[in-house]
Amino acid sequence: MRFVMTMVGGLALLAAATGTGSAQTASAPASTPAGPVTTRNLASLCAAPLTEEVGHAAQAFCRGLIVGTGQYHTEISRPGGRPAIFCLPTPTPTLEAAQASFVAFVAREPGRDGELAVNGVLRWAAATYPCPTAPARGARR
Repeated sequence: MRFVMTMVGGLALLAAATGTGSAQTASAPASTPAGPVTTRNLASLCAAPLTEEVGHAAQAFCRGLIVGTGQYHTEISRPGGRPAIFCLPTPTPTLEAAQASFVAFVAREPGRDGELAVNGVLRWAAATYPCPTAPARGARR
């Protein structure tokens, strides 16, 4: 039941993030995006405290966007597709660790606050989980 309530809250937050209405409830965080979700907006949602129900919804939205971006990246970078932007290590980091790392990355990169959140997530992932570089053609191993 808690999962359902968190998802309902996350969907409400998503509606607020993409809607054009200006009404906000008293419990909505000040960082609730009112237009396209930017990297800064996403980092604020990812850092929301879990002390209130809105914090659970904010973090659910954050995690959903991170996971969705990762899954999309996996699909487009399969063999024969686009080159991988990032490569997760083995074992893969927990979602909580990745979320905290993303928040810290955004704090270190304030010049990118206004870019779309998906671009910020990909930029963070590329910096945090770089892919091994292939040896140049003809290079000795």
